[in-house]
Amino acid sequence: MEFGILFTSHPNHASEPYPHQDVHARVTAQIEAADALGYDTAWVAEHHFSNQYGIMPDVFTYLGYLAARTSRIQLGTAVVTLPLYDPIRVVENMAFVDILSGGRVVLGLGSGYRPYEFEGFGRDFEARRDVQEEAIELILTLLHERRVTHKGTHFRSTIDGEFEIFPVSRQTPHPPLYMAAGTERSMAYAARHGFGLMLSTLPSFDTLARQIGFYRRHGPEAPAHLAANPAHGKVDVARWVYVAETDADAKRDSEDGIIRHLTHFLSGATAGYLGNVSEKDRAVKLDYGELAATTLLHGSPETVTRRLRELRDKTGLTSLLLHYPPYYGHEKAMRSLRLFAERVMPDFRRA
Repeated sequence: MEFGILFTSHPNHASEPYPHQDVHARVTAQIEAADALGYDTAWVAEHHFSNQYGIMPDVFTYLGYLAARTSRIQLGTAVVTLPLYDPIRVVENMAFVDILSGGRVVLGLGSGYRPYEFEGFGRDFEARRDVQEEAIELILTLLHERRVTHKGTHFRSTIDGEFEIFPVSRQTPHPPLYMAAGTERSMAYAARHGFGLMLSTLPSFDTLARQIGFYRRHGPEAPAHLAANPAHGKVDVARWVYVAETDADAKRDSEDGIIRHLTHFLSGATAGYLGNVSEKDRAVKLDYGELAATTLLHGSPETVTRRLRELRDKTGLTSLLLHYPPYYGHEKAMRSLRLFAERVMPDFRRA
């Protein structure tokens, strides 16, 4: 099993006051630590216009910076919100950062779930999945053919004759491509187009098992050239992870912050995202005990190891993405990352 960390550049308002410059120093330090501790991938999330979640306007700029500050860890986008992007620039920037990093880029794509971000950019939130699918068709054509003549509903591009897309990524046939998905439409599309699958922190283990089974049933429908994607068939599952010396310590450090954080996903700011991609009811108050039993990976190293085995055996995931809100503070977050790397990961590396 592989292990990544999902970084949202989310401010801790108590210790990183407005205008929140300190958040980027903290996240960079944690990514450098993840590189040294042996994690496989640092996934960077992009979000706009709100300091109640992530503050990261351009993942490619940040990955270029991280390429010079790390040595071995893969650098992933989680995710590029395609309806807010020019797909041509996605292909160019992905290849350029892959060169700068020595072939360490992983590209995660998604349609977005925060209406205020679309309003800020003047984009149609309701049309986002249609826009994403047209953008992906354009991206895949450019990755495989390097030239294109495209006249679609949302994008127009002509690159032909003596012109082609530059630069070319170091990884062949291209860097690993993943899609963040939670609806059947998106998961089937990802499978049929050869993408790896990224799943949310929010669904229970049982819901994840159904989602992964659905995705893998459609995987053989991908044509051979798209199935050559290095990520094809892989499933990365994001989980809220926190490791302490004891279960009681983990609960004490986590309960208030994680409930507050997950409640945000029930709000209109995320278009009811939690209820759309998981089984959780927006009308029911969240309970830490129930979350710990169904969704979280919280507790002592022994508890987290046992829970992760259950998740692996039930779902068949190939990679775990650790995620945590900023409320723990830098020192507790770093301690959790070290405990996980030293006392949880080795069991799964041997397996």
